[in-house]
Amino acid sequence: MAYDYAIIGSGFGGSVTALRLTEKGYKVVVLEQGNQVTPEDIEEGDNSINHLNWIPSLGFSGYFSQDFYRHVTLVRGIGVGGGSHVYAAVLLKPKDEFYNDPAWSNLGIDWEKELADHYDTASKIMGVTDNPVLDIQDDYLKKTAEKMGAGETFGPTPNGIYFGEPEVLKPDPFFNGEGPHRTGCHLCGRCLTGCPHGSKNTLDKNYLYLAQRMGTSILPFRKVTNILPQKTGGYVLQMKHPVKKFRKYPPIKAKNVVVAAGVVGTLELLFHCRDITKTLPLISPQLGKVVRTNSEAVVGVLSDDPELDLSYGTAISSHFYPDAHTHITQNRFPNGYNFMKFFTGPLVDHKNPVVRSLKTLGKIIIHPLKLFGSWASKNWNKRVTILTVMQHLDNQISFTYGRKVSFLLRRGLKSAAVKEKSAPTFLPVANKAAKVLGEVSGGQPLNILTESIGNTATTAHILGGCHMGNSSEDGVIGTNHQVFGYPGLYVTDGASVSANIGANPSLTIIALAERAMSLIPAMHKTEKT
Repeated sequence: MAYDYAIIGSGFGGSVTALRLTEKGYKVVVLEQGNQVTPEDIEEGDNSINHLNWIPSLGFSGYFSQDFYRHVTLVRGIGVGGGSHVYAAVLLKPKDEFYNDPAWSNLGIDWEKELADHYDTASKIMGVTDNPVLDIQDDYLKKTAEKMGAGETFGPTPNGIYFGEPEVLKPDPFFNGEGPHRTGCHLCGRCLTGCPHGSKNTLDKNYLYLAQRMGTSILPFRKVTNILPQKTGGYVLQMKHPVKKFRKYPPIKAKNVVVAAGVVGTLELLFHCRDITKTLPLISPQLGKVVRTNSEAVVGVLSDDPELDLSYGTAISSHFYPDAHTHITQNRFPNGYNFMKFFTGPLVDHKNPVVRSLKTLGKIIIHPLKLFGSWASKNWNKRVTILTVMQHLDNQISFTYGRKVSFLLRRGLKSAAVKEKSAPTFLPVANKAAKVLGEVSGGQPLNILTESIGNTATTAHILGGCHMGNSSEDGVIGTNHQVFGYPGLYVTDGASVSANIGANPSLTIIALAERAMSLIPAMHKTEKT
């Protein structure tokens, strides 16, 4: 069980790393705490919350996780292929503000120039193409953009989806026949609980698929609990089964380790190794200090027409920019997301979170039937339009690690506000968009109650926590993604994103990982194990 590289996590960063290192001749293993995700799993997940959700403490081993912290609620994917199973297949390049962000623009690298070729590679591997089909929900969004004076910015989103013929199995259309056979998109709007038809370009159909064919070992249900540096060089990884507590695994030895477990998984592991087991005591005190929510707010509109069906299309098929630093996409929700209706409530404006919370509670008390009527709505997921509103603005939270009252005193991540930079829970432009969308579609605008009452940000795009710097005094990793103080230990997932993207981040995480792997030389024949 000795490897040149052990990769912890199989999401966007880990999958890229696996393929590129295997291509360079290294012996690579990928350790994933979730399981393989099959079409049968996806069908069950779209119809059963027990099969969808990842809650190991309750024995649920699905591929979707929702995590609640004081300052942020976030969603993420678990399983071989990570977040690619539950992402909306939107693959966007960021605006100039990302490259010029002071958070990393002083590191001596022209990031726009440096990443250009890697974005092109990522786009090719992920099969990026503009969504070819716009339907009723997209027409609503177009009218919303026009009424907000931004009609010229409206258009289809770039999707990582094979839009061939539905029900027709064809040879691999992306990798000269080296990839799996594929069927075309059914436009069923179910991307967020996984694609049961295999049309979405998930990582198990490109990066991971190709890596495994070339010799990468992929081991599911392996949760890494400790990283131990060895005096002779390299590392030992201790693991456990995340669901079956009494199943044991032997440790794995690797000359190098790449941590790519997603922001939550990466931070939990590195905090644990630094502060609890103390096997990595030199990790920077900057760990967890700069975490971003993509300056995001989520709003929605529920149509008054009980027979309306907005589900035709990809999950996110169109978008627009209401101003220079704001990006808005629509979302179709699958049947498996019906539980999300219990997080929605009346739309309320106010910049003071206490006042907004009281006003929201007041509306609910005065008009309780309106709220409960919304929750009891027939065909809720087919009638609702959710808007994801993201901004380039430099907003942050931070994470620490310790015992949590809400977690039965077990150790875990704890969020903290960052003075004068706290992640937003109220974006006036988001509420305005919801009101306008309600007018053009004939529906009721909605806020997310964890935002309006709980003053807690909501995001599917948690980023950072292991930001780049010149040394451990101002960063956790260098510009080569190597952890300061630990040669051969790298971070290549969303935790390494050092600036606010302001858009769906998957393509950027891939491009950064591509760049990081381009800096590692190929193995010489004399070095091979």
